[in-house]
Order: sequence, then structure tokens, then C-alpha cells
Amino acid sequence: MAAETSAVLLMAYGSPATLEDVEGYYTHIRGGRTPTPEQVEGLRARYRAIGGSSPLRRITQAQAEALAARVGLPVYVGMKHWHPFIAETVDQMRADGIARAVAIALAPHYSRMSIGGYITAVAEAAARAGGPQMAYVESWHLHPLFLDALADRVREARRSLGDPEAPPVVFTAHSLPERILEWGDPYVAQLHETAGAVARAAEVRRWSVAFQSASATGEPWLGPDILDVLRELHAGGAREVVVCPAGFVADHLEVLYDIDVEARQLAESFGIRLVRTGSLNADPSFIETLAAIAQKHLNPLAERC
Repeated sequence: MAAETSAVLLMAYGSPATLEDVEGYYTHIRGGRTPTPEQVEGLRARYRAIGGSSPLRRITQAQAEALAARVGLPVYVGMKHWHPFIAETVDQMRADGIARAVAIALAPHYSRMSIGGYITAVAEAAARAGGPQMAYVESWHLHPLFLDALADRVREARRSLGDPEAPPVVFTAHSLPERILEWGDPYVAQLHETAGAVARAAEVRRWSVAFQSASATGEPWLGPDILDVLRELHAGGAREVVVCPAGFVADHLEVLYDIDVEARQLAESFGIRLVRTGSLNADPSFIETLAAIAQKHLNPLAERC
């Protein structure tokens, strides 16, 4: 197999490049249904609070460039809800002569509603384009390098507090509609597995799992919500807390606003000091994780060539 005909496709949720793009982005998330002006302005206000735009696209590109240097193969970026869309990227891969690739969603926990959607988007695009041949990574929530990287960040965050042994750690991930539980979806169980493994590695005695960033869709979403957990910690007398957004691998709106602004403001109103663990972003430890995942799934493709 010629190395130059193999590649890696990294996939992320996507984010608007400018405030003017917010309406189109929001419409795409809603499946083509145009949001109200109030909804658009509400989302724009959140982006303004973190500086006017999300760094997700820039960080994902940095991850791709670092991974390409590490594995010696082209690494492409495709987004679910904004440019470059997954289908656009798959078309470019085909035009570039890529024959086979491994597709990795930059989210560690599988749900049919999340990772399943990424896989479907790639499969449909590759079928229309007549390639490349794809291998799909469904989840990597217990990869040892990923767990080590999170544990390091939990230890670092706890050391910054007054009593590193005392503060509880709350592991979070993006909430999803509760109906996924009717499907036997592994999302919740996988998050608990990640949290438990990291807590053991970092020697954390008090920890819990919470969800965040639920949308107002009129149906129940997974809980408990991180804001409700903070209220419970306040009622229990907590003065410090570490929040580890284990379901996210980059700084973006759900981290920079939902935790750093909204959750922190609530915690401070209770007199609780909230420390968030640092995001993985393009840290070498995370690039090693992605490289190990990519190589594991590319090798079987190579053997079939």
C-alpha cells in the first residue's frame, strides 16, 4: 500500500466563523428549521462572551497538523455542522487520490445520535464520491493514553486548590435526549467508565458524573445537569470543586461559556471556587492518543490492500 493513498479524517461538531454565520449554523443544527431572532441573538451573546467566536476550527486544524506530522500521512478535517462539512472534505479526499482512510470523531464516547451521525455522514459521502474506503472508530473512551492525559489534568487542577485531597471532581459530557436510553445506547455507561478510570488513576475519592449544554427542545435530556450538581454541592457545604469536561477534547463554546462563564458564575454565587481541567487541544499527549488510534485502524486496511 502506498502511504500517500492513506489518510486520517478528523471530525468535529463545527462552529460559526463569525457572528454573522450564527444564524446559518444554528439553522443547520436544527435540521434546516430557521431559529427565531431571539434564539439567534441568544447564541450570538454566548459567542460574544468568549470573544466573538469559537477557537474550535483553529484547534482542530492544529490537531490535524500535529497528527499528520506524527503519523506521516495526510490528515483532513471535516465538520458536522459548518464548513468544511464532512461531505466537502470526503470529496476533497477523493479528488486528492486518497484510497483509504480512518475516520475519527473528536469525541470519545459513542452514541447513535452523536458518533453514529458522524459515521453516517462519512459513509454517505464516500458512497456518493466512490471512495475512499473507510474504517470507522466508534469510541475510544478507555484508551490508556486518553485516560492518562485526563488524570494528569485532574491532578494538576486539584493541586491548584487549597486542599488537593478534598475537593470533589465532577466529570461532564454533552447532554443528549433521554430517548437514547430506550435504544440501549452506551453513551452514559461509557462516560461513567471514563470517569471511574480517571478517578482511580488520579486517586480521587469523591467524584460524580454530570451533563451539560442541553438544548431546549421540549423533551427530557440526560441529567443531572452540572448546574444542579453545583447546587447540591453548595447545599452539602462544598467550597471547592474541580470540573473535568471528559466528553470534550478542545476549547469551544460548551467549555468556554457553559463551564467557564455560566457554571463558574453560579459556583461563585455560592462561594464555591470552581477549577476546570485544561482541555486536551493539540497537546502532544493527545496527539499520541490520536496517532495510536489511527494506526490501529489503518493497519487492517493496509492488510486488505
